[in-house]
Amino acid sequence: QVQLVESGGGLVQPGGSLRLSCAASGISIHLYALSWYRQAPGKQRELVATVTPIGFTNYADSVKGRFTISRDNTKNTMYLQMNSLKPEDTAVYYCYCNVQNSWGQGTQVTVSS
Repeated sequence: QVQLVESGGGLVQPGGSLRLSCAASGISIHLYALSWYRQAPGKQRELVATVTPIGFTNYADSVKGRFTISRDNTKNTMYLQMNSLKPEDTAVYYCYCNVQNSWGQGTQVTVSS
């Protein structure tokens, strides 16, 4: 059974940084594309970034140049480095893998002064 566990969310001031982690079990992440999604209050869940098994990355226009997705296959963990955070980045962030349509439980990111 695939399990994804996010961590690293919190409260940060505008312009600050956070790094989210997504620890996987039940799969070897090097075989699969992995993604980060987010959902703000009253809005639909949206794709933030994806990393493929060979390391290609793709980002939503709203986060390009500020967020970096990466993976450490030795730790079976994916990351999202978020810099220059804005209030509009406030959301619950989820990691996703299309094996068994697997989602993590989410981690809250709040950007506020």
